[in-house]
Formats: sequence, structure tokens, C-alpha cells
Amino acid sequence: MAAASAAMAQSGNPAIRLRKINHVTVRVSDLKRSLDFYQSLFGMAIQSRQGSTVGLRIGPGPQHIGMSVAAANEKIGIHHFCMTADGFQVDRVLKILADHGVTPRGEAAGAAGPLKSYVRMRHEAEGGGKEGSPELYFTDQDGILLQLQDVSYCGGAGPLGNVCLTKPEPAPRKGLLAVRDLSHMTLNVSDQARSIAFYQELFQMPVQAHQGPSPILAVGSGPQFLALSGRGGPRNLGPAHACLLMDGFNVDKVLKALADVGVKARGDATGPVSPLTSYVRMRGEEAGGAKGGTPELYFSDPDGILLQLQDSTYCGGAGYLGDVCR
Repeated sequence: MAAASAAMAQSGNPAIRLRKINHVTVRVSDLKRSLDFYQSLFGMAIQSRQGSTVGLRIGPGPQHIGMSVAAANEKIGIHHFCMTADGFQVDRVLKILADHGVTPRGEAAGAAGPLKSYVRMRHEAEGGGKEGSPELYFTDQDGILLQLQDVSYCGGAGPLGNVCLTKPEPAPRKGLLAVRDLSHMTLNVSDQARSIAFYQELFQMPVQAHQGPSPILAVGSGPQFLALSGRGGPRNLGPAHACLLMDGFNVDKVLKALADVGVKARGDATGPVSPLTSYVRMRGEEAGGAKGGTPELYFSDPDGILLQLQDSTYCGGAGYLGDVCR
């Protein structure tokens, strides 16, 4: 960890200054079923459409969950996540990525491989602009896919992808819980120190808190963050889960709402996660939590995609709400 911090301080390459986590895109097996689940639970309106992909608005937006049916060659689960920067310019970002060892590839289709970048021009048929809305993707050392866009990006049309539905399509019913933002992404990586050095050098991400010996890296000014777990084996490299935030977080209230949409609580917080289950992990002082434990609540959707839900003040730190950080 010290080596990673030193590398960040000594790197002479320009960095991309992040502002926010913008969206997470998931691939599901049954779009109608998943839409019904997320809209019943959270009352999410649809703020954008990209062909068969829908963008479910989080809070007031532009943060969202992108959702589409997995293609024959795609895995069900979290496909990628997106972070934003002020003054987003494709050529400038590609140059900075290249300075950090991320080289462009010739096309935007197929598997990317580690440390590659590409630009997808999204046209009108996919909800983009007449001349195309550029979307920039790149992979880290483990081939984990990320997207970078302007801070105004909402998944819509226009040169910045920031022209979305004037009146978002409302959910069929009011949700049981109201989410207001994204909190963090947890990534399973093969070499934690190497990944921390890469993300810190590329984005100049400060350490926001520690969970045990592992630092979590602030996105922008926080409290959003990235958590990089060194538990990634060959079969589980990639996004482990995404976390959503809500006001007035209460464990019993959330578990009751989850039960009302068919999510059953399981008895422990270990082992594989099956679809439509929930559990609570009490993160203790040894892992940077509160003395009596910081409750962290996880649940899975109809495809078994894992999500976390916390209070809007959550920063991954200590205190009962996990809101005590640097």
C-alpha cells in the first residue's frame, strides 16, 4: 500500500480527475422480470433508452442502472461501470490512458483484453445523436471494463450523451424504497497492490478509509469510492457488487421491503449468493467498522446479481452508518 501511494506521488504522467460514479450496466436473463423487480423495489423511472438497453434513473439522475438482456456470448451480471470527469474530451482522455499503458485497439467489438481502450459511436438507433455520441471504454490489468464520460452524461443523445427523456417514463407503481445515488464499486482483482497503484496513478485517487489493511479510494471528493479486493481468482475477476445509497437507512425496514418483493433473508453472510436472497455483514473494528459493528446490507436480484444498500452518508468507514472517514 505504501508503494502504491509513493507511485502516485512520483508519477509524472497527467491524470484524469474524476467527479462521480455515473452508472453500472448489468446483463440480465429476462428484461421484463428484472425491470419489474427494480421498479417495484425502488420506483425507478426510465430516463434513457439505447436500443434494447434501458437506463433506470437513480434519485434525480443522471446516475442510473443500465439494463439489457445478455447476448449469447455474454455473462449475466455486472458488465461494466462508468465514471465521469469534467471537460471530457475523447482524444485527451485516450492520450492520458496511453501515457499509463492503455493502448487503443482497432475496433469496438469483441473481447478487449487487458489495458486496451476503444470508442463506440452510439447513433440514433441506439439513442445517440445524429452524428453519434462517443462512448469511451477501457480495461485495467485484469481486463475489467470501465467507461469514462462527461459529468453530464445520462445515457442519452447529444455529443456528450447528456440529452435524455424530458419526462422520464415513470415506474408502474411507487417503489418501497427510494435510492438517491451510487456509493461504490467493489472489484475483485488478481494483484491488489498493482491495481491500487494503477488506479491511483491514472486518477490521482486519495485513500478515503481503510477496511482492515485494505484502503478504499475516493472518487472525486467522495464519499463515492472504489474498493479493490485481492480475492479475485481466475473465475471471479471483475465487479463483485455495486452499492446504492438511500436516506434513513434502517436494516429492519430494508429487509422488510426486500421480503415484500420476494427476497428472503439467509442465515449467514458466507458462501455463494443465490438469486433473491439478502444478508447483513457486521463489519467490526478490525475491518475499519464500528466497535459494535457497522451493518452492511447485501441482496441479490432475480439473476443473482449482488447489490449493497447503505445510508446516504456511507463512505466505507467507521461509525454505525459507516460514515466516519478521513
